[in-house]
Amino acid sequence: MKKRNRTLKDILDLILYENPSTQEEIAEKLGITRRYVTELLKPLIEEDIIKKAYVIDLKSYEQVVESFGSNIPSKDMSGNILINDMLDNMSRHVQSQLESSFISVLENDSKKAEEALEMDFITNNLFDKIRNSVETIITINQEPSFSKSVIFNEVAYDLERIGDYCGHIAKFVINENQGIDDDILKNMDKLYESSRKMIQLSMDSFLNSKIELKGDIMDLEEKLHSLQNKSMNIIAMQMAETSFDDVEQSNYYIYLSRVIKAFERIGDICVEIVDVSGEFHKNIPRSSTPRAFRE
Repeated sequence: MKKRNRTLKDILDLILYENPSTQEEIAEKLGITRRYVTELLKPLIEEDIIKKAYVIDLKSYEQVVESFGSNIPSKDMSGNILINDMLDNMSRHVQSQLESSFISVLENDSKKAEEALEMDFITNNLFDKIRNSVETIITINQEPSFSKSVIFNEVAYDLERIGDYCGHIAKFVINENQGIDDDILKNMDKLYESSRKMIQLSMDSFLNSKIELKGDIMDLEEKLHSLQNKSMNIIAMQMAETSFDDVEQSNYYIYLSRVIKAFERIGDICVEIVDVSGEFHKNIPRSSTPRAFRE
């Protein structure tokens, strides 16, 4: 791809992903001059490929980029697929957030817990960017083929919810100045590994149409439930040995139970994502019955 075409594609991608409001903003982010941005965009604006407020007609975008001679398959230029990279980045960030939250518990490190909580702000911003991009796609493309685009918002929201549960884990370290029983920590390590793997597999299922991964995800969910039950039994036995007058210690066990529950909820959300994947890629309808009532 020629350098001029590569720069133009970078401009188009920037418009799609980050919704810049001015040509100055585009130039600053790409490290080029505003005059060069104007020169490259002028023909596309005149042909109504780029519309007011720097919104791209996605069908025209595909035709323009294909004309550059890019090796990227044309199917990867559709409006829906352009959101995939954003979801993939959000997924990777949420996995890092989960890792940081777990390490803060493992090391009982309140500073690392604070850093993990700060990562949630980025998670929320990533969700907002995806939601805005999806709204743009739906607004400028009314064809039925884009009607499923709203499902991207659903998956992004699921990732944001996972980020919230990561926050619950980190807050435990900040609010409770006490270590965790070794047996519970061993189970928690397994809970972390299983839930992290479930995020990877569920997002792989959605982003790459790998519906067959659902079996592996369900196996991991069963493992999560088993580990949760073991951990909750240990907590229950320790609570039974605690005096009713020791309110602080009793509250500690309650909050610890919420941490264990957070890992399970992350797993449940991953199952929801893989169910969405089946609907999105294979038109497999999701059950309207809440998962808690399914057997």
